[in-house]
Amino acid sequence: MRRSSLPALGVLVLILAALAAKSLLISVPPVQSAPGGFDATRAKARLAFVLGDQRPHPADSPADDAVRARLIATLQQMGLQSIVRDQFACNDFQKARYVSCARVRNVIAIVGPHTGKALLMSAHYDSVPVGPGASDDGVGVATLLEVGSILKERPLKRPVILLFNEGEELGLIGARAFLADPLSRSVDSVLNFEARGVTGPVTMFETSRPNAAAIDAFAKAVKRPFASSLSTDVYHLLPNDTDVTTYNERGWLTLNFAMAGNETRYHSPGDDLAGLDPRSLQHMGDQALAVSTELASGLPRAQGQRIFMDVLGRALVQMPLLIGLVIFVLLILAFAVIVWRRGAYGRALAAPVAAIVTGSAGGWLASVIMGAIRAGTYWRAHLELSFLAIYATTLLGALVVFRTLGARASREQLRAGTWMIFLLLGALLASAAPGAIVYFLAPPLVILIGIIASNWWRTAEGVAGLIAILILFVTWGEMLALLQVLFSPGPLWIAAPVAAIMMVPAFVEAHGLFRQARTAILVGGSAAIALVGWIVVGVEPAYSQDHEQRFTIEHVTAFPSRKSSWSVLNDGAPLPPTYSRLGKWTYGKLPFSDRQRWFTPAPAAEGVQAPSVQPLEILQSGDERRIRLRLNAKGAERILITVPADAHLRSAGVAAFVRPIGGNQSASGKFSISCTGRSCDGVELIINAATSKPIAITISGSSNGLPPSAALLLQGRPTNARPQYVPDETVAVAHLNL
Repeated sequence: MRRSSLPALGVLVLILAALAAKSLLISVPPVQSAPGGFDATRAKARLAFVLGDQRPHPADSPADDAVRARLIATLQQMGLQSIVRDQFACNDFQKARYVSCARVRNVIAIVGPHTGKALLMSAHYDSVPVGPGASDDGVGVATLLEVGSILKERPLKRPVILLFNEGEELGLIGARAFLADPLSRSVDSVLNFEARGVTGPVTMFETSRPNAAAIDAFAKAVKRPFASSLSTDVYHLLPNDTDVTTYNERGWLTLNFAMAGNETRYHSPGDDLAGLDPRSLQHMGDQALAVSTELASGLPRAQGQRIFMDVLGRALVQMPLLIGLVIFVLLILAFAVIVWRRGAYGRALAAPVAAIVTGSAGGWLASVIMGAIRAGTYWRAHLELSFLAIYATTLLGALVVFRTLGARASREQLRAGTWMIFLLLGALLASAAPGAIVYFLAPPLVILIGIIASNWWRTAEGVAGLIAILILFVTWGEMLALLQVLFSPGPLWIAAPVAAIMMVPAFVEAHGLFRQARTAILVGGSAAIALVGWIVVGVEPAYSQDHEQRFTIEHVTAFPSRKSSWSVLNDGAPLPPTYSRLGKWTYGKLPFSDRQRWFTPAPAAEGVQAPSVQPLEILQSGDERRIRLRLNAKGAERILITVPADAHLRSAGVAAFVRPIGGNQSASGKFSISCTGRSCDGVELIINAATSKPIAITISGSSNGLPPSAALLLQGRPTNARPQYVPDETVAVAHLNL
């Protein structure tokens, strides 16, 4: 090996080491409770009392009744009077063809004066049927209780309403019910607290639009912020929903907070008190107390739209969007001139583009190949190792192409071309998410300053190049770390393009070292690193005690045939060998659901009945069909009605809450109406459709638990496996026309 090859290999190792260390950029602040401040230990103790035996407590269930009673008792112990609003309500999903209904009981407490414009602090106390919800949304409940106890001792200028709503997990139903509450008319701002995991920093991921007033309050109050205008813009484009989705109809000033670390415990039995990270609770509580204190004195007067991002979770950098756009456009024009003056077209522009594309494709292809070798979510127990293997493959692909295409270009040409492409990529992303430009300003601005300064200081441009890389890895490294958390369920390759964009400027500054190094050594070393990474991923256990396999067992019966099946939802991973005793398993879909699953014939379960409907009224007026029906749950805890796309449902719900069907009405796909809880039995639903034909519906009912014949399946479930998102349940399905 020539000595000159070692520095080049060192650069590659340094790039991967920086990518490996990026998670340090989103380290959770330690638990440090000051006198008079938020105390995570005290908050978690209250939560432990409220959760009691930590049973799952979905809305309108006896378990949730018990949680609500303990919540009310806790408020009374704090000296706060609670108000309980009991309503049967329905809500729609703006981005999906879905309406959900349930009986919900919102618990409300008011801190401070009872008149005037109010700040709403919101969290939900119901859980999913599969887990105790210590984080989702026990962390929000604990936060509101602790903040309420502190604010109660302070003189407040205006009311702070603590809303513990029920039914968020079913479709934001408690939030919809609150909008019908007279108290909602006094609200002008809302802080919402959620969880999509059990650990990690609490990010502020959604604001009201325009966001200047919200960001002004957030920036003034919070000492350890994790937030960016890119994440808030991207969230706005995603099909995700929280209670804020419903609150947005009122135009309130809004800040939405959540943590998302270790998704494998989320919506599972693992979302318990033992799994809840007290550091995350402290981080949420510190922000909640700080922002509520700020907003309790009144709303900021700032107007317009801001772009913003945190720096190392220590400070929030922000500016008006218009100013950011002006700087961004000027940077593009400046680099266009530099590219022209340096003759940095052709290879100097093609090399960074091809490197990013090839590197991203390499990361995608490698993950696809590993997915073919190891079925299921093979990365759950070693997420960081899997991402590093993808980055190593991305590095290999990007390096080969960049070295080949950029070999004849000078470093100055490549520098100009690379940062020009960087800015153009920013423009492309900003066309969908304008807040993204905040990530595309500082590095090229530093380069531009270096280019100008090089007229007086010869090495200024090179120094600026290194500073720009440092800024890029700090700001984009945090973004990439949060992206990994967001996409931990998959697909993992989505992070490859971001990593590739971060790598290419480093390639530029190491251009001289790469030229001196032997191609075989440079490429061979990169390939060896990638290969070793994938070998480690291939042999490491896919699951662990803290990162268990998703594994739900269902017993499904179709009526009137009474044909039954066992169903296993485990992301397509191989089934335990003992399961073969039950017969041949097929991987595909069952008629009642579009989810892929394993299934095989099962013995009938005694006493299982499909829910039914009793038509009370069917009115036809031209192409408009109105149906009023009564549900007969037949013991089901959850009822789902699905309707084919050609029925063109317009709205559905109960009399006081008939909600429009959201989503794209011209698109293909089924419509869904759900009702959850014991109060669904006998409830009257109204369905409005734009059709002159009878509507074919599929109605399914599900209840927690399995028949005795599931003993072999339960005993054979792998050690590090548990239900997630869907509980072990018994399902009955029927079809009829209305």
